[in-house]
Amino acid sequence: MTNGTDSFPPDLSGLSRADWLKGLRRIGQDEGFAEPLGKSHAGLFVERGDTLLVSFENMAEIDRQSPTRTPFGFEMVARNDWSSLSVLSHGNTWFRDPMVYGFFDQMLDDGFFDDFERVIFYGAGSCGYAAAAYSVAAPGARVLILQPQATLDPRVTEWDDRFAEMRRTSFTDRYGFAPDMLDAAHRAYVLYDPRERLDAMHSALFNRRNVERFRLPFMGQALQDELLMLDLLPGILEAAAEDRLDTARLARLMRARRNHPPYLRRLLAQTDADNRVGLSRMLCRNVVSRMNAPRFRRRLAQLEALDDRS
Repeated sequence: MTNGTDSFPPDLSGLSRADWLKGLRRIGQDEGFAEPLGKSHAGLFVERGDTLLVSFENMAEIDRQSPTRTPFGFEMVARNDWSSLSVLSHGNTWFRDPMVYGFFDQMLDDGFFDDFERVIFYGAGSCGYAAAAYSVAAPGARVLILQPQATLDPRVTEWDDRFAEMRRTSFTDRYGFAPDMLDAAHRAYVLYDPRERLDAMHSALFNRRNVERFRLPFMGQALQDELLMLDLLPGILEAAAEDRLDTARLARLMRARRNHPPYLRRLLAQTDADNRVGLSRMLCRNVVSRMNAPRFRRRLAQLEALDDRS
């Protein structure tokens, strides 16, 4: 289903940084609203249908990932005629800013979210933290978050040494501990790779009655990138919005990784590291039977040479 506007989202890929930012602001002004939230954040609303996607996105990631240099939420506008509220950051801020607090306070006071039949909050990593934390402003929302942090308060997560620059940022005031902010959600879904130890430890903090945690082994530390490359993220979001995201459906969607070389390389590296020669041989044979995969063909030749010598 589309809104009948083939030109949405517009292509901003050829613009300078300054013109790109102006272009994003103009889209919001023309389609809904664009609101600066201090020096580091902005809110961009595109009004369409009665399903609202609230996505938290880093501008550098938009610049890197999107062919049109527009927020991911815009893809869901074009694909499903959803409305989109993109909350944007300059850099990894975890959206810990009183201006952002005030923005969601105002949305709540105005009953903004009440105008939509369904509301879905989405984000990955630091943006996943924010999606969970601010979802409390829209009770009954669905929440999809990829490898989120629960908090960076060193009294709780002193074991996470990845973000030392955020140690002085408060995660104990308003919209603070992300798992607690999910209590008002209709349903939340946490996707993570259990082999990424720190991501798995954060994921454990999201263990709640209304939270489903899905393990995606060997998908790596850049889960959003991988799901975008596989074109799986829109379908996962749609299933979450419709309360159809469960283990069986996600497993069917994730079968696409069978043709995803980065996933297959990580899987082979693990079977080799574990000295599972038989499994490595089976994996290589399967891959070369379906794909042009020189690395797997070479490894298969090595494994078969070992068989000949034994």
